[in-house]
Amino acid sequence: MLLDILYLAIGLILLVWSADKFVDGASATARYLGLSPLLIGIVIVGFGTSTPEMLVSASSALDGASGLALGNAYGSNISNIALILGVTAMISPILVAKDVLKKELPALLAITALSAYFLTDATVTQTEAVILLVIFAIYMGWRIWEARKSPDAIEEEENQAPVSLKKSVFWLVVGLLLLMASSKLMVVGAVSLAKELGVSDLVIGLTIVAVGTSLPELASSIIAARKGESDLALGNIVGSNLFNTLVVVGIAGVISPMHVEPDIFSRDMLVMSALTVLLALCCYPFSRKKQGKITRFEGFLLILCFVGYTLYLLKSVI
Repeated sequence: MLLDILYLAIGLILLVWSADKFVDGASATARYLGLSPLLIGIVIVGFGTSTPEMLVSASSALDGASGLALGNAYGSNISNIALILGVTAMISPILVAKDVLKKELPALLAITALSAYFLTDATVTQTEAVILLVIFAIYMGWRIWEARKSPDAIEEEENQAPVSLKKSVFWLVVGLLLLMASSKLMVVGAVSLAKELGVSDLVIGLTIVAVGTSLPELASSIIAARKGESDLALGNIVGSNLFNTLVVVGIAGVISPMHVEPDIFSRDMLVMSALTVLLALCCYPFSRKKQGKITRFEGFLLILCFVGYTLYLLKSVI
């Protein structure tokens, strides 16, 4: 048990430190590439922290466990919006850039609606999976081309020491790898400790492991928000959800057509869709003169949604 606690402590310390370095590296790399922190958050931070979900879903599809593959992707999206954005906004309100309102959120809403439509017949065919991957390729190509064509002006802070491109990329890559390693270490310690205390595997999977796989997104979003990088924090979540919905589900569906259990649509997909709409409502300002912002109160409401969903999930399977 002492070893489990040590794993948790080391994992937590490493998680916070690596998240700090990761965000610094991502922000500096964005400036060197002439890209906005928002786009870097979507492309690198969001997709990079979703790599574990992609690997888990691909392995699940190879083993014929389509429910696990879809549940992994959609469950991660639910945690991203309700838990991660909720906690991040509670710590520091998140300002919403105009690009998010005009491009990213409409795209996320449309892609979520398309995914829900694909699930109405209780299957995700290989053709539908290919469509998801093609949409992802087109969307990312368009966003990167648009950003390079007219990059946002990004000014260095006056008192901020310049960081070389080589060092920026180094901390970006090393920070991402350490984020994944530290979150894995925390999950291993937490699962082992829970078993020592007599907690069931089911409860461990629905709580500790589910939250543990979202730790990279949680840590990087909190650090980004505290550093004033609201675009990076929100871009992280939007990018992760786009990646999960298009690539994670797409790759799993290409490997093997997925037959969907009724609960995945009636429970998880509907909750994910509702949370995506709620996120949009939180981001869009009611007055055109005001900038969109996810407030601490809205963050609290998102956390309540996550708690409610988790309790319902536990009640439905126990």
